[in-house]
Amino acid sequence: MLQHFAGIDHVVVSVRDLDAAADTWRRLGFTLSPRGTHSAHMGTGNYTIMLSPDYFELLSVLVPTPHNKKTSDFLAVREGIDRIALNTTDAEAGAAELAAHGLAVAAPVAFGRPVELPGGGSAEARFRTIQWPATEKPAGIALFACQHLTPEAVWIPELMTHPNTAQALDRVEVLARDPAGAAAQTGRLLDRKPVPESGGALRVPSGSGRADIVFLTRDTFTARHPGVTLDLLPEEGSACLSIRVRDYAMAQQHVAASGLPAVIRPDRLAVLPTAGTGIVVELLPR
Repeated sequence: MLQHFAGIDHVVVSVRDLDAAADTWRRLGFTLSPRGTHSAHMGTGNYTIMLSPDYFELLSVLVPTPHNKKTSDFLAVREGIDRIALNTTDAEAGAAELAAHGLAVAAPVAFGRPVELPGGGSAEARFRTIQWPATEKPAGIALFACQHLTPEAVWIPELMTHPNTAQALDRVEVLARDPAGAAAQTGRLLDRKPVPESGGALRVPSGSGRADIVFLTRDTFTARHPGVTLDLLPEEGSACLSIRVRDYAMAQQHVAASGLPAVIRPDRLAVLPTAGTGIVVELLPR
């Protein structure tokens, strides 16, 4: 088991129009951070949606650079989740640990972004990230790890309260032609054992009680999500981001008021893929 990683830290939802995507997610009842702009060499901007202990971010390319070419290539095809970040408290030690497991990783990359504070003033959120090898992308999903040097500038209390009562990530569902192969690959990369689920799906725990990654076929996905269309989803790749909410009735109200296409059931709801998401957004009672 990897010692310097603590489960999913955040999920990256890559979008083409950053501000339009932010509006979509606000309509669903999420509180978004002020728009952030990353260091110049990164060439990207984002909005974060802060949960506990994790979060997800809307990311877009503002200025093409070598660092964001993979994001540009992904967005040329579709929107959606293209990367999942694990938490690490020590990027250097994490990189060394991955290397010891036979994975060729580059040196950590440092960057930051300015943060507007709710009470006025500003701070800088700073990070160090490491990437799993670019050749290792189970069902098209890239993995990296993030060390938060300034967590107080990211997990800001005012940004962690959502009208729809969202609290934490539950899982990421990924369509795969070969779920067993994709899960085995992910398990090797994270040093975790895949767990079989119904319908041939396989779940890879990310660790520390955080969100899991689930690989499944399109048929299994359809069986799990009655009424949800697959029309805007890829043959292989990210399909669903599941989020736990404290008050399911409140979440239902916000989704119904959003005007966005959704399938609402007594035990969960699914917002269908749309511009600015590229995935099914599932809200579940905690």
